[in-house]
Amino acid sequence: MDGTGLPEIRSTCAYCGVGCGVLLRPDGAGGLAVRGDPDHPANHGRLCSKGLALGETIGLDHRLLTPRAFGKDVGWDDALQLVADRFSAAIKAHGPDSVAFYVSGQLLTEDYYVANKLMKGFIGSANIDTNSRLCMASTVAGHKRAFGTDTVPGTYEDLDQADLVVLVGSNLAWCHPVLYQRLMAARQARGTRIVVIDPRRTASCDQADLHLPLAPGSDVAVFNHLLARIHEAGKVDAGFLSHTTGFTDALAAAQKENPAATGLDQKDLDAFCDMWIGTERVVTIFSQGVNQSSSGTDKVNAILNCHLAAGRIGRPGMGPFSVTGQPNAMGGREVGGLANMLACHLDIENESHRAAVQRFWAAPTMPKKPGLKAVDLFREIEKGQIKALWVIHTNPAVTMPEADRVQAAIKACPFTVVSDLTEHTDTARVADVVLPAAGWAEKSGTVTNSDRTISRQRAVLTPPGHARADWDILAEVGRRMGWQEAFDYTSPAQIFREYAALSLVAKPFGRDFDISGYSDLSGDDYAELQPTRWPVTPEGTGGRLFGDGQFFHRDGKARLIPVSHRPPEAKTCDRFPFLLNTGRTRDQWHTMTRTGLSPRLSSHLAEPFIEVNPEDADRLGLDPESLVEVKSTVGACIFRLKTSDVVAPGQVFAPIHWTGETAPSARVDALIPSVTDPVSGQPESKAAAVSLHPMKAGWYGFAVSATPPSPSAEYRATAKTEKGYRTELAGYEMPSDWEETARDWFQLPDALSTSVEDPKRGSFRIALSDGPRVLAVLFVSREPATLMREYLATLPDAEPHQLLSGRSANGVENGGPIVCSCFGVGLNTIVRAIGTQNIGDVDEIGRLLQAGTNCGSCRPELSGLLAKHSVPILQDVEP
Repeated sequence: MDGTGLPEIRSTCAYCGVGCGVLLRPDGAGGLAVRGDPDHPANHGRLCSKGLALGETIGLDHRLLTPRAFGKDVGWDDALQLVADRFSAAIKAHGPDSVAFYVSGQLLTEDYYVANKLMKGFIGSANIDTNSRLCMASTVAGHKRAFGTDTVPGTYEDLDQADLVVLVGSNLAWCHPVLYQRLMAARQARGTRIVVIDPRRTASCDQADLHLPLAPGSDVAVFNHLLARIHEAGKVDAGFLSHTTGFTDALAAAQKENPAATGLDQKDLDAFCDMWIGTERVVTIFSQGVNQSSSGTDKVNAILNCHLAAGRIGRPGMGPFSVTGQPNAMGGREVGGLANMLACHLDIENESHRAAVQRFWAAPTMPKKPGLKAVDLFREIEKGQIKALWVIHTNPAVTMPEADRVQAAIKACPFTVVSDLTEHTDTARVADVVLPAAGWAEKSGTVTNSDRTISRQRAVLTPPGHARADWDILAEVGRRMGWQEAFDYTSPAQIFREYAALSLVAKPFGRDFDISGYSDLSGDDYAELQPTRWPVTPEGTGGRLFGDGQFFHRDGKARLIPVSHRPPEAKTCDRFPFLLNTGRTRDQWHTMTRTGLSPRLSSHLAEPFIEVNPEDADRLGLDPESLVEVKSTVGACIFRLKTSDVVAPGQVFAPIHWTGETAPSARVDALIPSVTDPVSGQPESKAAAVSLHPMKAGWYGFAVSATPPSPSAEYRATAKTEKGYRTELAGYEMPSDWEETARDWFQLPDALSTSVEDPKRGSFRIALSDGPRVLAVLFVSREPATLMREYLATLPDAEPHQLLSGRSANGVENGGPIVCSCFGVGLNTIVRAIGTQNIGDVDEIGRLLQAGTNCGSCRPELSGLLAKHSVPILQDVEP
């Protein structure tokens, strides 16, 4: 215990599917100290930069504290009755399929369970889908085709025991940093080799033995070639193959594949195949680069085919491994959160499965067919077929393909409800009713991580204002719609017991998901529940699956699926000559509603960017750090140019995180067409044809302010700082009166002003203050200004004239953009140290500056800086 006398509470991190354990200590005044749990099997005490900064994201400035209906504060009784009445009226007038839920991997399993039960068992529609459709649906479909169920065979311990780890469409170093550090530890301890298969050279390539920069979307061609080579080398495991069907057809399809479709050098492709074939203990990790594709399911099955043919599955240190993007994406899949599934991995189109669930729930009805998957759901909303929509903890107006179109559809829906922590999202802004939900560290329940480990999230803070747990909100609406007994829940423990009992009902159907050992769990036992990998039965828990050759198709055998390479549907042309890849940055999460609250995390990459190969930038006349207009067939964006050879000529990359709140012109999914995988329904988010043009701005600006500004500019990007906000700006037309404009943007009509103007150069600088305190500073010029941005962003206690110089007082050095978020070490500081201290390796940077010594996520960047800025040491040569 610390001085407050409050103990540490075990819980689970709120971010990716690694499912790291955390120890939380409230300070008694609304603050929270966070550290990694050394006893949790997922992370053994490690945390990434995002997890370490969780305590910085729990403030109340952004929170919704009371229900709002049609723009006015209302009480819970009125809000919930309104929701129940409007959904009931839509069902009565138009049938159950006229309503829909769109939910999220941010929900706890108990929340997910109640939502699924309400929609499928009592409303009687399968129109409940989740943002996991955008992340992992192709893996679900591939698993079901191969194994009979959506089963992840392996465990994190396989990373410790593998001799070769292949990362396919996975930037593990940035998106799952704790697993990457686990892999680095294995590499150091046992020499584990690493292959990265990705069109882009990501941070994960830093320690890789081989990088295969395949042509976008050609993963099937790579793994079909590997399958053919496995056969040629005599490495097919005939004994294990007896537990499968479909090998002959899968091999025939693979042998017809042309490896030239990969765009890879044949020597590199052969080197990969030789490594894979010659290494028994091989783990193939795959993620969004595989899933987010119009052929995503085929890509998954191409990978699974190789492991099944070689019998490298379900044993220590080997197997295919899907890593998930959200803290409870797995829990949502298990509980039937997808529109084409039932709880406990049962199938909605199977009459026996439906009947068993209906009996268990004592439900009045069950849908006989799958509901609308995400893209189709919002299309039906656009057509007016959905009369009532409930969105829970997700932001589809930003994250869905054709985001502008989706936002317009949501706005036009007759009745939209949003449950969230904040009303300041693109989706909440167009909703009719916004309900304040409890957030991470305020609610209790369970989550399931990528290797099937169920962990507790525990409430350590009181929900602010009138915020309530999601299961509680959903259950109350269910009761008000007339199903009092079915939704008479009083605690998450009660819901979890019911869910565990349902898994026992699923077991006779040959399902994999079984947590029936928890069906009589007491409230006290639930409170103390330790991280446990399912299955959880009276006979035992956890472990790897399929090593015994037993699968979950009716005949007990796995299926090898014949697949063939299909290129992305988008085709480059003279009008749209570049292929756009999308993804995450190191320190941000989804649409930044949580990570964007942390100044530390926002300081790494403070504005949206597009990576372009230097050859392409030169050819198009794009200046370094300039602004670029990007257009596709469905939308347009503006990004800051970042030239880099990590992307190949003809390809570009942009991150997904910015929204209408933080950078309205950089909502990247506005560029993505609604092309989907025909099996999984997952959108192709990593292959849109786009064009690039320089933004011909008439002015550029930079601002720092104590409160978030509201500028009307064609380009703006706002990020949180320690003392306020920083904003990059640009526009086509110069305002006629900059002082009036500044007062309007910062909402400071009566502030004192100090300004400097140079009409000849088109520059204007203004500081607005309340006397002793500077509240906002704006720098404007016809060309981008050279300023000490990181220094200015601290809004120091200095004279307005000193601030307007754009330089620090008293010779304070400019640390530059943050590279190491854990210790706040800037780019310029690192480069100066490399140039003056004769630093030889990344560990020396850590010893000198601490950078890279905590979570390690920045080590690939440090390595790159070292290679670029090291001064060669001349050796003495003997005469």
